[in-house]
Amino acid sequence: MSDLTSPHAPAAAPTRPLTRTRFWMLAIVCAAVLINYLDRAILGIAAPSVRAQFHIDAATMGLVFSAFSWTYFAAQVPVGALLDRFGNRVIYFLALAFWSLFTLAQAAAGGVASFVGLRLGLGIAEAPCFPANSNIVAMWFPRQERARAIGAYTAAEYVGLGFLTPALFWLLGHYGWPSLFIVTGVIGMLFALVWIAKYRDPHESQTVSAGEIALIEAGGGLTGKHASGHKFAVADLTELFRHRQIIGLLIGQFAVYSTFVFFLTWFPTYLATARHMAWIKVGVFASLPYIAGFFGILFAGWLSDKLLHLKVSLGVARKLPVIMGLLGASTIIACNYVRSDALVVAILSFAFFCQAMSSSGWSVLSEISPVGKLGLVGGLFSAAANLSGIVVPIVIGYIVQATGSFVGALAFVGGVAFIGAISWIFVIGELKPITMRHHA
Repeated sequence: MSDLTSPHAPAAAPTRPLTRTRFWMLAIVCAAVLINYLDRAILGIAAPSVRAQFHIDAATMGLVFSAFSWTYFAAQVPVGALLDRFGNRVIYFLALAFWSLFTLAQAAAGGVASFVGLRLGLGIAEAPCFPANSNIVAMWFPRQERARAIGAYTAAEYVGLGFLTPALFWLLGHYGWPSLFIVTGVIGMLFALVWIAKYRDPHESQTVSAGEIALIEAGGGLTGKHASGHKFAVADLTELFRHRQIIGLLIGQFAVYSTFVFFLTWFPTYLATARHMAWIKVGVFASLPYIAGFFGILFAGWLSDKLLHLKVSLGVARKLPVIMGLLGASTIIACNYVRSDALVVAILSFAFFCQAMSSSGWSVLSEISPVGKLGLVGGLFSAAANLSGIVVPIVIGYIVQATGSFVGALAFVGGVAFIGAISWIFVIGELKPITMRHHA
């Protein structure tokens, strides 16, 4: 039975819902993601100043960068289970409030130990974000709109990093590195109040119409309260690892995020030290790959839903943009063979455009997750991504420390992306819902 003729295919649905509440909910998610990634990224911008002030070498800075992902990784499965149990609204609010507090506190960090401690706290606090985002899209959007919805909130990562990077470098130059953490931390704390006041799941919403609910449900949206309230069982976790779909997705997501981690941590340092760019030039050039990434994820979402609309199989429609993105991201290695700064930034921008395309893999989760376990699967998926957040900054730091060059670091990042493409092509297999033999 093909993907499009399976029992999970959307039935006929109203074409003109009376409300568009799902898009307002998506806009709130997009704003949260923008703040989330600003809070993660500002240490990368501040790093050269922080290293100079506290006399931190490259290997140690790699450990500081990595600390965020230690706890982010460890918390993914627990927060996925919490989301399945308690829902999105309260867990996301607590995450926003606490990650903003940890961001603000970094302005007062006095060295490696305090930075590591605060980054560990930030990792725990931000852990619910992407599993919750995946849940929200699965609840609020029919299948034929999900890739674009995921593309929209993923694009929000690049809006802040791309369009606000010059402003962040201006803050750094005029008020010092602590100002970056103060401004973004305060913004996040204020937005936490907006979230708790405005966000609702479909079954809680007072503004969504029956027509819009019918449209979402006809497309497979999980609009009811039954979408949460499931308890976690260890047997669920062990059983998921018996499925090749899960193994392939986890390998692929590790690779997808590896390229992103390089840009989020070492990229400004690479421009400033390996390419010897002046700081004002770094500020401008550092924004260009992120802007390219903004368009890359939107293109991937459009392409995936367009292929589905053209009756291409669900597997091809969801997998092709990710595979194209991972193969394209591996071209980052070409930076090692050119001298022109402009050409280097062009290569990096293309690689990051492609990396952003590969981030559309989140749309697969709602297609394969067992009933009531989307939060748990999302937690595993995010954990795989952030395992690379642990590994990649440390590996790059040691390569740079040992060789005095970023050549090996870029080769490592590009090679991991290529392995991820192989996993998506050969390991994942058919996209179909996983049936759990064990039930909590």
